[in-house]
Amino acid sequence: MSTKSPTEADILRPVNNVSKQYFILFGICALALGAFLVGWMYQLAEGMAVTGLSDWGSGGGVTWGLYIGAFIWWVGIAHGGIILSAAVRLLGMDRYMPVARLAELLTIAGLSAAGFYILVHMGRPDRMVTSVLGHYHITVNNSPLVWDVTVITAYFVLTATYLALTLRYDITRLRDDLPGYFSPVYNVLTLGYTEDEDEIVERMVWWLALAIIIMAPLLLHGGVIPWLFAVLPGMPAWFSAVQGPQFLTIALTSAISGVIIVAYAFRRAYDWDHIMTDDVFRGLLLWLGFFSLLFLWLQLQQNVVGLFAAPVSTEVAQEATITHPIYITAMTLVFATLAYIFAQTIRPSLFSKGRAIVAALAVLFATLIEKLIFVVEGFLHPEFEIYAATPGAYFPSAIELLSLVGTIGMVVLIFLVVSKVVPVVELHAVEHLRGDHAHGHEEDETTTESEVKA
Repeated sequence: MSTKSPTEADILRPVNNVSKQYFILFGICALALGAFLVGWMYQLAEGMAVTGLSDWGSGGGVTWGLYIGAFIWWVGIAHGGIILSAAVRLLGMDRYMPVARLAELLTIAGLSAAGFYILVHMGRPDRMVTSVLGHYHITVNNSPLVWDVTVITAYFVLTATYLALTLRYDITRLRDDLPGYFSPVYNVLTLGYTEDEDEIVERMVWWLALAIIIMAPLLLHGGVIPWLFAVLPGMPAWFSAVQGPQFLTIALTSAISGVIIVAYAFRRAYDWDHIMTDDVFRGLLLWLGFFSLLFLWLQLQQNVVGLFAAPVSTEVAQEATITHPIYITAMTLVFATLAYIFAQTIRPSLFSKGRAIVAALAVLFATLIEKLIFVVEGFLHPEFEIYAATPGAYFPSAIELLSLVGTIGMVVLIFLVVSKVVPVVELHAVEHLRGDHAHGHEEDETTTESEVKA
């Protein structure tokens, strides 16, 4: 454990320093996003046919593929991220304060990627105006897809408000050390600020955190998103009451994995071993194990119900899923991660930050391909196997694969840009860590004096 005391200069290091590695990473991510944008322009010009989607039936494919699978994945990461941050504030989990803002930024970035997928999958983005917004008063009462758009938009606004409120305190106190060329941004964020509002804002953030925790299982990744699938009786692979809690556990495992990776990246880049301590990574790894266990348990529930004395159509769909190499790979990765986490709790010497990163990447990849197979198999095995004899199988097109690379690049770019404007670690976290460090130092001195007297 580091004996170095955190300072304001530590959290300002990303804002005030630019390295060659920063520009290289920025260029790689911009290139990834640009490659997808070129592919998307081609799709807009030629139509969705270039992806092979919407060919369900004679084409032997599916109408939803990687676009929707990745959409669910990004929404899960986003929702899980803000749930993690809200839990830190609501439950007094001060241990994780250094990663709370990173989780909030992960929510903003994840929702941005998910929203982008909605536009891409609509084929024509203008339909968002003509079909969704233009007739919103009608569509919101009839389409679960519009509920989805509504919830994502509301959650984005809620998270942005949550983040902006906490930034006011930091920017005001660190203003003299922040770049002058971003003054217009800081002026907007701190408009009308007085120290008298700190206590009020603290209460507001607490209530927002409570609202987020309550909304998560009811409306967010435990509610509206799984409802899009669970309310379709014609799709036996989707029609299940377990989808809500299953989606929620996948969101939390994905988000914790994402936070582990982002926190480690910032720790390594800016020498934050005394801020993002090993203790934080150990704790996040344990939470990852807990939600991975829930995820596997709910998968078991769905498989048992879908195979034991189930209707023929349900059994066919479930067998197709659990025997698919992609599904087996996903479950194996999560199980292996869970086994490692369990082993390192018994034998702490097995823990390392490198292994934690590998575990996080394994879970992120597993949840992505599980959502992909969930979407695809659901379409390939409807209640009435009307296209069962149709040749052909689904495999993501080059444009779909580019979309995944491009949105990952976009999310990284958001972190790279934001980290140059505002601190990505809260000032409250530094103050709390510094207080703990001073308290621990006093205890060490007291112990030393006692030993001398003895």
